[in-house]
Amino acid sequence: MDIYEEIVKLRQQGRRGAVATIVNVRGSIPAFKTAKMLIREDGSISGTIGGGCVEAEVWQAARQVMETEKPRTLSFNLNQNPKYDTGLVCGGTLDIFIEPILPPALLYVFGAGHVALSLYRVAQGSGFEVVIVDDRESYASRERFPEAREVIADDFEHAFARLTPSESSYIVIVTRGHRDDMRCLRWAVGTKARYIGMIGSKRKTIAIFKELVAEGVAAKLFEGVHAPVGLDIGAVTPEEIAIAIMAELIAVRRRCERTLPHMSWFLTHKSLVDADSSSETATVEEPEDKKV
Repeated sequence: MDIYEEIVKLRQQGRRGAVATIVNVRGSIPAFKTAKMLIREDGSISGTIGGGCVEAEVWQAARQVMETEKPRTLSFNLNQNPKYDTGLVCGGTLDIFIEPILPPALLYVFGAGHVALSLYRVAQGSGFEVVIVDDRESYASRERFPEAREVIADDFEHAFARLTPSESSYIVIVTRGHRDDMRCLRWAVGTKARYIGMIGSKRKTIAIFKELVAEGVAAKLFEGVHAPVGLDIGAVTPEEIAIAIMAELIAVRRRCERTLPHMSWFLTHKSLVDADSSSETATVEEPEDKKV
């Protein structure tokens, strides 16, 4: 089985995995340098790096690599550790590099106006595949978004039925109006998407949150929503706003651990969101100070 072909299939299916490669060998081992093993997220494997306890440890480490999305290197001394005797009697030492195999980052953009167009351009250059959704054929077109993975010109409710965002998907809501933003957010918080962001001021964010909670949408679903969306860089123009949004997307994609100037009301009011009560949010007043 060709591991490289399997990696392509894995990415096409939107699934995660990890590849373990022997990168350094000293002495005799039951495999060869550059030997590879593919570990899929369901635990199945292709290829081998020699079998035995080493392979079992690498399998466990690969699971962590998939979760953290960060590579790591393991070193094994087969001469000194007796637990490697079973199945690995050659002796010697080896280093194994384990790297994550991740599905393409897929960005769903709801809206096809000026901000959406700028975001599409920045996202394309940042390694994201983009799906554009808008109910206006004059805006959601191949002429306007020639390299998008998909362009959907349809009523938003109809579009939702066609989409199944995965845990590697990102959603940004930048429609032309408050009601459409709310419709999209109502649907988005029920998906598996890794990131959900909505454009608008804090006042608009609070109003939509209160209305959706009043409808019966669980407040806990909004914990990870980024609204207002993007990093606080003082963005004003559509192009600047797109960069602010993309900076936040990249930070989430790369699991940035440092504190960043997020504008999201949800990230700064977790206690209100956790309360799962519209009555608590009713007293919150925020100035109309951000347009992203």
